[in-house]
Amino acid sequence: MNVNEIYHEKQVRELCALHALNNLFQSDAFTKSDLDIICHSLSPDHWINPHKSVLGLGNYDINVIMKALQAKGYETIWFDKRKDPSCLNLQNIDGYILNVPTDYKISFITLPLRRRHWITIRQINGLFYNLDSKLDFPQVIGMERGLLNYLREELDCKDKELFLVVTNDVEKNQSWLQDHGGYCNTVNLDRDAEEICLKDITNSDIQNSFNSNIFAQPNNLS
Repeated sequence: MNVNEIYHEKQVRELCALHALNNLFQSDAFTKSDLDIICHSLSPDHWINPHKSVLGLGNYDINVIMKALQAKGYETIWFDKRKDPSCLNLQNIDGYILNVPTDYKISFITLPLRRRHWITIRQINGLFYNLDSKLDFPQVIGMERGLLNYLREELDCKDKELFLVVTNDVEKNQSWLQDHGGYCNTVNLDRDAEEICLKDITNSDIQNSFNSNIFAQPNNLS
């Protein structure tokens, strides 16, 4: 497939989470308004919402991404990077979202601020692609071996985190693993809680307040 035929949103403001989601679904599955509604539903009583930028430019956290994916019938699993990626059953994983540190810029000026950047990786027609919204074009990673090597290199950095996107059934039976008996997905409390905070993802009442058609029909990532 020509990379020009791949759906690839490019970076606008701090909307990398929105771009990562849409690049994952290969369509404009979500809007900024959708994600803002999720933010409000997660923390309806907060004057300053903790799940996005106070400036309203984006910078959404993992809780927003997870709720958005749940709306489409998918779950998000934090991968314990102390494990080697070879333990993953790639056939049962629909996509990968990397969380990486990035510099904050205004125009051409780089400010001494650190932000988190969301990057989607997924398979399209047998090849895995890096769909980072900061890239000019999708970047070919390769086939399964290439993906595993790529993930090893990325996760060798202590500031990067990996999240797996799977269906509800795959999450429940842990078939995203080659051998789930030898894997324990326990968050290391010594790590930055902001990077792996999942505390709000079980709020069941979000769907009652999120009056958007994104709940109408789950998208198929296959």
